Amino acid sequence: MKLVKLIANLGYGSRKQVQWMFREGRITDTDGEVLYADDQVAHDAIRVDGEPLDPPVGLTIALFKPRGVTCSIKDKGRLVYDLLPSRFRDRDPVLSTVGRLDRDTSGLLLMTDDGGLLHRIISPKSKLPKVYDVELAEDLRGDEAALFASGTLMLESEKTPLMPAELDVQGPRTARLVLHEGRYHQVRRMFAATGNHVQALHRSRVGGLGLDGLEEGEWRQLAAADLETLFAP
Repeated sequence: MKLVKLIANLGYGSRKQVQWMFREGRITDTDGEVLYADDQVAHDAIRVDGEPLDPPVGLTIALFKPRGVTCSIKDKGRLVYDLLPSRFRDRDPVLSTVGRLDRDTSGLLLMTDDGGLLHRIISPKSKLPKVYDVELAEDLRGDEAALFASGTLMLESEKTPLMPAELDVQGPRTARLVLHEGRYHQVRRMFAATGNHVQALHRSRVGGLGLDGLEEGEWRQLAAADLETLFAP
């Protein structure tokens, strides 16, 4: 791939803008030598304004999404893309959220520009466990664990029952819930079906991956070993 197209696809600007970056000498190699648009250079050796070139297509990141942030590119208010380098939202292919966490839910959010990986993660066939810590408005009734594990719970407007889910009661109004699918607002709707209301919701794990020391708003690039951990049984 030509350097202009490569750098433009990573979100640094339009092809015309990237051509100007070459003319201004802003694109160099690791030794500071100015590069030209027709040069043949390894990705890792390219610098833009002295900084390493962003990762190529296949970028996957783990983000600690705070509450009050929306999983969207265009919605009003604070967006997950505001927590990342601004050019990340302009990558081609796009860096997409793997599923969504609603505005009032915090925790682990995966993002990738690898469409095959995205579909592998969200596919019902993967049955990747997703772990949520829940704080409720009312005391638990006591039968929620059996109901959620039954595989018979039907949510409003749904045509098929939920897959069995594991509920570990932590306190009168706190619990840890493990899901193996991802329906719209599923955790909140499950507790609503029992007459309760979720006051706080946090996702701590997806598959074998956790937040691993990330603070709210922080992110890290995932390596091949992380993806193996994600799908580890």
